[in-house]
Amino acid sequence: MLNPLAPIKRMFYILGFFARTLKGVGSFARHSQASVKILIMQILFTFVYALGISTLLALAIGAAVNIIGAPFLINLNQQQLIYTLLIIIITRELGPLLTAFIVIARSATAIATEIAGMVVSHEVEAYISVGVDPIQHIAVPRFLGVTISLVLLNIYFSIFGLAGSYIIAQMFSSTPMDAYFDSLLQALSLHDILLSLIKSTAFGAIISIVAVVQGFSVERASTEVPIAGLKAVSGAFAACIVVNVLISVLFYVVLAQ
Repeated sequence: MLNPLAPIKRMFYILGFFARTLKGVGSFARHSQASVKILIMQILFTFVYALGISTLLALAIGAAVNIIGAPFLINLNQQQLIYTLLIIIITRELGPLLTAFIVIARSATAIATEIAGMVVSHEVEAYISVGVDPIQHIAVPRFLGVTISLVLLNIYFSIFGLAGSYIIAQMFSSTPMDAYFDSLLQALSLHDILLSLIKSTAFGAIISIVAVVQGFSVERASTEVPIAGLKAVSGAFAACIVVNVLISVLFYVVLAQ
């Protein structure tokens, strides 16, 4: 019989793990070069290696918004609203969420299965036996790496999404490049930038913590390793969607006041 309090206990466990990881961030720079190397490799895998698919997706989204939205707005004689629409869809909403999905598909699985394999092979126990804190050495650099990478990837996605829209815009009108980007900058507000950065930071923290927790949650069987990866993906997807809705609702409520 399932314990009805199990989800609540699990939630508090994850929150406690998150607090313990945040505590370790402050002293991270003073630790060994091995942890710094893990951070660099995590950024390399999560950010640099994901630039290709992010570029393709950003250009496609930017082009789709212009292809669908521009003719409709022109018919309403509201073509200037295309810039506001681009900022809302790419920078404010889809940019953070789609880059989070990319990172979940690539990094959440990798982190969870890697740490699960370390637990099964008793590598984590070896760290503890020699006085190395596994949270400090394993969790913190991955938390920082994923969070930093997601923020950078989100910025990159927004730039290329808006650039892709410009390329398609030339098929409908001969808008000069300086006029196009001037209009975008006028439509872009500090609230849009802050919301985008808040979302990407929150998503990076969620993805990394969920993946690390799932990796550490395995017992002894090697068959639990792929299960940890699947749970990390599903859990991160669900958490990011819920948090995205909550942040958006809170943003629009505050903006409306």
